[in-house]
Order: sequence, then C-alpha cells, then structure tokens
Amino acid sequence: MTKKAYASAGVDVDLGNFVKKRIQARVKSTHGPEVLGKIGGFGGLFAPDFSGMREPVLVASVDGVGTKLKIAFAMKRHDTVGADLVNHCINDIAVLGARPLFFLDYIGAERLEPPVFDQILAGFTKACRAARCALIGGETAQMPGMYRKGEYDLAGCIVGVVDRQSMIDGTRIKPNDVVLGLASNGLHTNGYSLARKILFAKMRLKPDAKMRGCKHSLGDELLRTHKNYQPLLAQFAADEIKGLAHITGGGLVDNLPRVLPKDCDAVIDTNSWRTPPIFEVLEHNGGVDREEMYQVFNMGIGMVAIVAEQNASRIAKALRAKVIGRVERGSGTTRLLF
Repeated sequence: MTKKAYASAGVDVDLGNFVKKRIQARVKSTHGPEVLGKIGGFGGLFAPDFSGMREPVLVASVDGVGTKLKIAFAMKRHDTVGADLVNHCINDIAVLGARPLFFLDYIGAERLEPPVFDQILAGFTKACRAARCALIGGETAQMPGMYRKGEYDLAGCIVGVVDRQSMIDGTRIKPNDVVLGLASNGLHTNGYSLARKILFAKMRLKPDAKMRGCKHSLGDELLRTHKNYQPLLAQFAADEIKGLAHITGGGLVDNLPRVLPKDCDAVIDTNSWRTPPIFEVLEHNGGVDREEMYQVFNMGIGMVAIVAEQNASRIAKALRAKVIGRVERGSGTTRLLF
C-alpha cells in the first residue's frame, strides 16, 4: 500500500486513531453517572448534581507541567507527569474551597508513540480516580517540526464547583492568624529550568546519580509526583480555613500575597520546617540567593493554610501541617525570617 501523503509529512492519522481507541477503558474508569455520551465525541458531556448547594459556582483552571517533562524524556518514564498535571490543577481550584468535577487534557507531540501515550494516560486516569474527578475528553496532536523527536507537551483544564457561601477568599484573614505549611513532595512542577541548569549543566550529574540525603536517584527525586491536597482540605468547613495558597511558581514569596488582605503580611519563619535535601543541593551548588530560592521553589511547602489562632493546633494536626508563621499588619506581602 502506498504511504499516505499526510503520514509522509509526519502526521499519521491512522496511528492517531489507533492510539485513541486504546484509551477508552482507562478513561471510562474515571466516569460516574454524571458523564454522558460516548468517548471521542466533539465535546465532553457532564450533568452535575448540585443538590444541597444554595448557589453553586463553577471554578476553572488551566495549567501545564513545564520543563519537568525534560526529566521524563531523559528517564523514559511518563506515568508521573500526567498525575502531576491533574493534581496541580486540582490544587489550584481547591484553594477556593472547590471540589473537582471534570478534567480535560491536551497532548501535543512530534509523533504519537503508543507506549508513551499509554503511560501518560495511566497517570491522568490514576490521579483522576483518586480525586473522584472525571476525565471527559482531550486532544492529541501530532505536530512534526514543532517538537523534537520523542518529545511532547502537556496541558490540562479542570472544572470544579463550590457553594458561594463556602468560598475561601482570604477576606477574613487578620493579624495574629496562624500560617500552616503542608509538606511538598519535592519540586512538584516548578523551578525545573533552574534545577536542570544547576544539576545537569553545571554539576554535570546524570539522572541515575545518587545525592547525599536523598533516598532515590536524582531522576526519581525530580519525578516525585505533585501532591493533591484537596481531600485533606475538604474535611474542614469553610469558616475554619480563612485562606489557602498553592505554592507553585513564585514560591512562598509571590503566592501568599495572592490571598492576603492589603493591610496584612505573612511573616514566615524559614527555620520552622526542615528543607528537603534536594533544595539544599540546588542552593549551595547553584549559588542561588536564599531569598530567591523561596521565590523559585516551594522549599518543602506545597500548600499554605491560614487559620485563627484558637484553631491552629487542631487543624495543623488534621492536615499533618506545621506552624510556619503568623499574620501581622503590613502591606500584603510575604516577609521571610532566616
């Protein structure tokens, strides 16, 4: 059979159809009765049950995984980055008190490789099932000339819901409130461009290198999955947590001010938790200024909750969090104490 013209240009439609047919069982495993229609339609259908909510508000977010993908390429391991994307998106809406409803993904690649595609989808579906979030659709695109051979990009969109009266927006934060820090699982999905420059270009390490204080190889440390904090946070009523900040790009320095009132500062004692070894390696070998470390990386804190002083001990125990600071009068900034 003569090779089709589009395939000879680098886009194999038949391969794309073959790959998509293989995903149906995985995707269906994330579906509940709210999901309508068949897989592969032009749009995903979701019939939500908002009973019990007085004023449901939809909350949406979209994100990517960034250059963490370069680690996945080097390790030839693609099951974690899909979960990273789902969990990152869930956390972004969880800070408003929302629970996830459904997720859609985008995969753009030089060429769709079925084994790689299967691993990515396994990560998506595993994280969606754990979060009770339906994967209702997505897009796969073969774009030769756009990506290097063997490489791809990921993006995801999530939609969740919160009752308007239960939204967490930071407006009730006031001086003497307590700042709680929930531990991260490594770099999560931020700071990888700088981390790669330090570890691979400057230190000339290989992904299988072992580092002092780290239990796993460098590659495995860098591929640790971004945590999903929503199930932990969901156990509390809206009036118990005054503000939440997902510590992603911008670190504690830039993300905490997003939920602070204009007349309040978050004063963070950086000695109140143990910074994971991977960040110490990056700081010392990269010659990065200490304050910049807290603006590029999460430094071991993946989520911050701000609560009233009288509730701090109880909530910290339930969240397995540490007291890392207090709220003081100020101008809406993060102040770091070293």
